[in-house]
Formats: sequence, structure tokens, C-alpha cells
Amino acid sequence: MLMPSTGPRTRPVRVRRHLPTSPWLFAAPGLLIIGAFILYPFVSTLVNAFTDRRTLIPGEFVGLANFRELLHDDMFWIGLRNSVLYVLGVVPALVILPLLLALLVQKNIPGITFFRSAFYTPVVASIVVVGLIWVWLLDERGLINALLEAVGVGRVGFLSDQWLLLMSAMAVTVWKGLGYYMIIYLAALANVPRELHEAAAVDGAGAVRRFFAVTVPAVRSTMALVGALSSVAAFKVFSEVYLMAGPSGGPAGEDTTLVMLVQRTGTGLTGRVGYASAISVVVFVVTVALMLLVLRADRRSES
Repeated sequence: MLMPSTGPRTRPVRVRRHLPTSPWLFAAPGLLIIGAFILYPFVSTLVNAFTDRRTLIPGEFVGLANFRELLHDDMFWIGLRNSVLYVLGVVPALVILPLLLALLVQKNIPGITFFRSAFYTPVVASIVVVGLIWVWLLDERGLINALLEAVGVGRVGFLSDQWLLLMSAMAVTVWKGLGYYMIIYLAALANVPRELHEAAAVDGAGAVRRFFAVTVPAVRSTMALVGALSSVAAFKVFSEVYLMAGPSGGPAGEDTTLVMLVQRTGTGLTGRVGYASAISVVVFVVTVALMLLVLRADRRSES
């Protein structure tokens, strides 16, 4: 005799098996963007560096001819000199000054938010706008020269002298990057235990001694990160020098950087794409070497 059912029947649950390609479908848009705008240009530049390709001519394989030509190109050595000088002038300032600035705005006092926002404003400003503003300020008829003339110093050729123009561009880079690296240091300083500063103060350490004995060791890895980022950005500088020196690269092209040389050589209807690609490969190798040197120096200091 069959007994009646006392409850609702439970339907079997179907478990859907995810296809092994499902994660790749989600990653596909990002991978396509990376492949189209990063990997393909990188591989294309690497291949073109060994050809004599021009803008409208495919070119043929020439081996290391472009790199041998670099050794005898005076403009290449001028660009390399200016790029290296830019790193030496900008990186120490961008490693130290944002840290000092972060220490000043770290304290929660009334009105400190305004100063944090003011220091960060140049970061979000367009580099073209920033460059034009500084050109107007440093021009021979600009505000700074007018003030210098008013106090009897006389006008200074900030944009006409080779070295003053390069240092002016460095100052713009430092001014624009202070707020960005300040935020990085603020995040690092927030993780420094306050007990360390209190213990050092009890031992009689002053503010300067606490800075070198507590703050610097605590943010040493962050300083290495800032040094690596600023080194790469300084060696690949383009906009600041281009806007202040013009397409010609200053007087007789003496302020040309390597990236400006790439733009000048590889663009236009008669652009030497292969030769410009060879310069780009040199820039890539040097930037990677700079990052490795900074990271290695940080590891040595920690050990």
C-alpha cells in the first residue's frame, strides 16, 4: 500500500559548471586595451629600431645601423646630457621636499585642509596650462622680471639662456610634483607608530634628531619608491621643456631632451621612424636601469 506524500517534493538543483574561459572573458577588455596601447607599440618600436623605416616607407632591416649612428649624433648626446642633468636636478628635490611638506601638513590643526588642497592643486592642473603660466611669469616682459627690474637687479633671461631655461623647467617639474609625492608620504607617515616619537622625545631627542632617527628609517621604502617614480618621470620629461623652450629645444637646440628628440625625429611626412625608435629603446633601457639602481640602493640601505 502506497503512503501519501506528506510534504512538497524537492526539485533537484542543477549546478552550472563555469567554463574555464569565463575569467578570461571578464579580463578581455582590459587585456585588449593593454595589448593595443602598450604591448603592440612596444613590440613595434623594438622592431622598427632595427629598420630604416620612415613615415610613408615601410623600410628594411638594417641591423644595428641606427644604434651606431647614435654614437656619432651630436644631438643625441645633447639630449642624453640634458635628460641626465634633469634627473640629477629634479629627483633629490622631489624625494626630500615632499617629505618635509608632508610633515608640515600632517598635523590636524584648524585650516590644514585648505593648505593640503592648495599644495595638491598643481597636480590636477593641466601641464599645458601650468607651462604657459610659467612662461608668462619668466618671460623677459613677465612678472618676475618686472619685479627684478623694480628692485634694481635687472631683467634675467630665464627663457633665453641655455642653463637658466633648463633649471626653470626643473623648477616647474618640482613645483607640479610636490603635491603628488606629498600624498604618498602622508600615507606612509600615517603608519609610523607615535610611540617611537614619544620614546625618542623622552630620551631627549629634538625635532631634527627625531626626523633622522625615526621618520627617515620608517619611510625609507617610500623614499625609494618616490625616487624610482621621479627618476623615470624626469628622464622622460617632455612637456615642461617643450613648452618653455619651444619645438627647437631652446637656443641652438641645446635644451633638447631625448624624448623631444624622438618627437622631432620620428614625426612628419619625412620622419625617421626607425631612428626615433632606436632612441626610444635607449630611453627604455636607461629608465629600467634607473629603477633597478634605486631599488638596489634601497635594499643595501635596509640590509
